Amino acid sequence: MSDPSATGHAATAHDLLALVGGERNVTSVTNCISRLRIGVADRALVHEQEIRDHPKVLGVVEDDTFQIVLGPAAVAKVAEEFARAVESERGAGAAGGAAEGAAPAGGAGGAGGDAEALAAKGEAIRAANKRRNATPFKLMLRRIANIFVPLIPALIACGILAGVTGVFANLGWLGPVLPALDAIAKGFMSLIMVFVGMNAAKEFGGTPVLGGAVAAIIPFAGVADVQAFGVELEPGQGGVLGALGAAVLCAYVERWTRRWVPDTLDILVTPTVAVLVSGLVTVYGLMFVAGEVSAAIGVAANWLLGYAGAPAGLILGGLFLPLVMLGLHQALIPIHTTLIGVDGFTVLLPVLAMAGAGQVGAALALYLRLKHNEGIRTTIRSALPAGLLGVGEPLIYGVTLPLGRPFLTACAGGAVGGGFLGLANQLGVSAGSTAIGPSGWALFPLVQGSQGIGAAVAVYGLGLVVGYVAGFLLTYFFGLSRDAAAELNAAESMAPDDSSEDAPAAAPGPEGDPAQARTA
Repeated sequence: MSDPSATGHAATAHDLLALVGGERNVTSVTNCISRLRIGVADRALVHEQEIRDHPKVLGVVEDDTFQIVLGPAAVAKVAEEFARAVESERGAGAAGGAAEGAAPAGGAGGAGGDAEALAAKGEAIRAANKRRNATPFKLMLRRIANIFVPLIPALIACGILAGVTGVFANLGWLGPVLPALDAIAKGFMSLIMVFVGMNAAKEFGGTPVLGGAVAAIIPFAGVADVQAFGVELEPGQGGVLGALGAAVLCAYVERWTRRWVPDTLDILVTPTVAVLVSGLVTVYGLMFVAGEVSAAIGVAANWLLGYAGAPAGLILGGLFLPLVMLGLHQALIPIHTTLIGVDGFTVLLPVLAMAGAGQVGAALALYLRLKHNEGIRTTIRSALPAGLLGVGEPLIYGVTLPLGRPFLTACAGGAVGGGFLGLANQLGVSAGSTAIGPSGWALFPLVQGSQGIGAAVAVYGLGLVVGYVAGFLLTYFFGLSRDAAAELNAAESMAPDDSSEDAPAAAPGPEGDPAQARTA
């Protein structure tokens, strides 16, 4: 029997393909935890409002790619079907073109002119969006995301396995199997610098395997025999920051070398020079410098939550939802990875996870207050499981952001939860995560702290409760005005097109326009 859900994902993919302008308008297809990221050639061909209105779409974000928020349960399968549909239509188009032979490409008269004018208009819009998004800061964040986001599935899997292995070890279970589980869990992390190097080299225009080769110097045991700045190096010194710098340098050296090396010698000279030069700089400079920077980041994070715990947690927990909404949270991935390498866990991730707890509480409050708006309540029911597991985008784009004020009260609830965790850290009971990626309930297997797993799990669990309660109370009493609640309850459903007129003070979306409400 065929899987009905697979048919549904295929239908969604074909719908979206048509709405983004067809296969000829698609230049790339990728996905992250909850977003389908589509590169489009002509932005004018994208029917954005119809995409927003699609029942399976939770929201739209435009950056260097056109991003459609589908939620974690569907995005990977829709992305697979979308890519398959693109390839299928391209194959059919190629076959059709061959059969038509010398048939004219465009109709007579104004049809061709109209198509050219539309393409020119789309290219102008695309160029304007590219200029607007091409600030140095946004370009840096985009490159960081391209380097680290592909690693998140492995980070999650190995982190969870490491947490489960630790629990089994403490309980004395599965003794003969524990070494194998430990190897599976830690193998990736021991070589993560290589993967970072490969992705970084690719992102900066170099050969991925050369970036990986240079980054592999850092975890190599033989560097212990090398002295730099008067001290012996340690394997792994510099961590992912060193690997990142080494691979970027290798990409630049490779590109520079290729300019003057004859084609007949390129395969021999270019990779050798790139690896040798960047490798020497890595061994005699980058490893030491990056190691000092990594240690400083660890000291700074521990000091921040150790001495300014409650205020720091309040700020971090309150600001994280806007960072997720704008995609800026990707800039924190190297910091988390560095803290894991220095301390064994990142104390920042559980604090930031409180933002999701505040949003879950806010959604529950809206569910109770809007008893007669079945559209919003249906969206909350479908998005809440993902929110409990730490994926907040369905609730952001489907519930709180379109309504405006509930997004702010959700942020405030996250701030209260973050302040609680920061205070606990200040009192000497830290809760960290041994891997990055999940939050919410999914973070429990990864929790570790200075006082052991038990204390860290208790503190993190209490923080979630505080975030839930704070988000619920703040949203229930302050998230909607009396008039707005009455208006929303009076409507059987709130159409997406009416959100900017009927919803109270809609918060600006990622592109600065009022967010469209998504209630179905």
